[in-house]
Amino acid sequence: MSRPSKVCKSPYVGDVQIGDQENTPMIHTPSLGCCGLVEKNSHVIITKIDTTKKKPKIGDNGEIKPICEFRAELAFVKEGMRFQLVGVNPALAEIIAENALIANCVQGLTLRDPYSYSRQTTFLNSRFDFSGTTKEGHEFILEIKNVPLADYVDVPKKERKKHTHFIESKAYNEKIAYFPDGYRKSGQEVVSPRALKHVEELEKIKQTTNKRAILCFIIGRNDASSFQPSVIDPTYRKAVQKAWMNGVEIKTIQVKWTQSGKCYFVKNDLPINLFDKCGPQESNWV
Repeated sequence: MSRPSKVCKSPYVGDVQIGDQENTPMIHTPSLGCCGLVEKNSHVIITKIDTTKKKPKIGDNGEIKPICEFRAELAFVKEGMRFQLVGVNPALAEIIAENALIANCVQGLTLRDPYSYSRQTTFLNSRFDFSGTTKEGHEFILEIKNVPLADYVDVPKKERKKHTHFIESKAYNEKIAYFPDGYRKSGQEVVSPRALKHVEELEKIKQTTNKRAILCFIIGRNDASSFQPSVIDPTYRKAVQKAWMNGVEIKTIQVKWTQSGKCYFVKNDLPINLFDKCGPQESNWV
């Protein structure tokens, strides 16, 4: 595939070649380039978009603008002779989280019943992914973040070569999953103002209400042995640390994908490097 598309210059649109077909239909890329996972020459798994219910967009000259026929869902990540699939559509993380909620697979969080939750709840000045009531009768707010990236070191790409010897000493499945990463004009800016706002508002919820405030990271790959808020964005990392110290629960769910598009639960207790060592793992509510 290639991004952006030759037809539509939106950064959320690319062109994809399906098998040996000569035509290259447009593809929606919900996470932009996903830090290099959905860029030129990337291999992705796509789904067909139902375009029958979409109203055609008319250009300035009256022409009908082309629309995306497909959406990027998973990307192939290759390392030597190994490869795996990684979820690059953030909506997949919400689907995984919802199934984990219903199956009581979120560590320390058991629903009152399978229907005691809601999606997309507005509280304070943010819209959070889930809210609901636990088996014990506690109300909770739950925000989900998709984590597609992992590496042996959590450093800016230009500094990675400095750690070559350390990287070569690591096993394939000893990577650090990290969030967030992405384009910034300068290293002083936050990667995702929206993600930062969610953390800060979860902290406010915990401090001003009796609700449980939970931040859950969905690690969509099984080659990571730990997770951490990235040192690449120190503002976000410090915000997560501060929120946790003020009672916000930090959780992880790790999954793996197959080429047929099936998703399998791996674990819900991936070690979290919140400071300089692993923790926290157990919720105060368990």
